[in-house]
Amino acid sequence: MEISKPLSLLLSSLPLPLFYYTQDLHGAPGRKVSNWTTVTEFLLLGFSDTRQLQILHFVIFLAAYLAALVGNLLVITVVTMDHHLHSPMYYFLVNLFILDLGSISVIVPKSMANSLLNTRTISYAGCMSQVSLLFLFCSADFSFLTIMAYDRYIAICKPLHYEIILNRRACVQMVASAWAAGVINSALHTGNTFSLPFCHSNIINQFFCEVPQLLKLSCSDTYHRELAAIVFSVFLALGCFIFIVVSYVHIFTAVWRIPSEQGRQKAFSTCIPHLTVVSLFLSTGGIAYTKPISDSPSPLDLLAAVLYSVVPPLMNPVIYSMRN
Repeated sequence: MEISKPLSLLLSSLPLPLFYYTQDLHGAPGRKVSNWTTVTEFLLLGFSDTRQLQILHFVIFLAAYLAALVGNLLVITVVTMDHHLHSPMYYFLVNLFILDLGSISVIVPKSMANSLLNTRTISYAGCMSQVSLLFLFCSADFSFLTIMAYDRYIAICKPLHYEIILNRRACVQMVASAWAAGVINSALHTGNTFSLPFCHSNIINQFFCEVPQLLKLSCSDTYHRELAAIVFSVFLALGCFIFIVVSYVHIFTAVWRIPSEQGRQKAFSTCIPHLTVVSLFLSTGGIAYTKPISDSPSPLDLLAAVLYSVVPPLMNPVIYSMRN
């Protein structure tokens, strides 16, 4: 009895073990329970720890964000105000620019605020919102690029049936389908990702919340939980890509059959902006998601993320404005 009290004091001062055992109501040993700490916030990767470079990053991102904001809003306003542009192609284009505005607004303002305030934190709810909205906007963006390829196919290959096929009801249904695909893809990835326990760390090696980086922080087997979301995303992306390729095969075949060179150039010129936007979207996204994920902070990871999250929303209005 004399040594039990000092021993209990000694044991109470030791750190909690990684695992502990519980007892059921009858006093029998229970199952092994994980003593993880609940994550309430994450730490994002900054572009630099030097104050001058942080300010430079803020200025560059601010200029890019304002340019994207003005460019996309300007095109949306012009299309809305000009009745001559109330056609299916520009109807889909407005939705595309709304998605571009959303995707860049989810990421860039938070990154600018962190650089300006010299902090790296993002709340759990804020991280979940970034993942959810980014998947929504990017998935719907690719769906709209597919719809716009179909629009160009009908305009060039079946011009006499254009208004009949792409009537108001058909356009509304296609727009609703694109948004629905984005919502489903977003819900699958967000639900699967944030239902996992995070225990390895709360440090994300990216300047925004990215699913591959979050999965690295999980302390459970992520394969089965992400399988359904990955399968749906692969089928969605592959289906859209194949549809775009097949559409342009038919378009190029029809264009080369046009007897006059001026007619061929006019028909092909209507496809150049869409082809450029699709190439930009696929190339930047492919670079970001096909490269291996590094275990430590990498400038290449930051550059790839900037390419697919900032460059397309910034360049799309420029590409379409030059065409028109």
